[in-house]
Amino acid sequence: MKKILVVEDSQSERDLITIYLEQNNYQVISTNNAADGMELAAKEKPDVIVTDITMEGVNGFEFCRLLKVYPDTEQIPVIACTARDRDLDRFWAQKQGVDVYITKPYSEADLINAIKSVVK
Repeated sequence: MKKILVVEDSQSERDLITIYLEQNNYQVISTNNAADGMELAAKEKPDVIVTDITMEGVNGFEFCRLLKVYPDTEQIPVIACTARDRDLDRFWAQKQGVDVYITKPYSEADLINAIKSVVK
């Protein structure tokens, strides 16, 4: 069973993502902030990380940039799941190492397809 780390500051969004993932046979670990996300990523070695971009403290761009500089986490694919839908946001996400960028609102199929595109 593939393990997915969800980093999302909104409890309702985190719950929705968890439901979608568990219904598709993924193991889910989650947190509401990037600092804890870094610790969980290093400790749990998830197969994929799904993160919001707009979060208090360390935002999703910074979180992704941090993931990509540490050997323990640099190879973990990152999916940004965000309400930010500007071309500049997509460009900046790509520069920080985001592998797939999906925007809210998204469907269960959107999320699962994004995960399948980065997990072999």
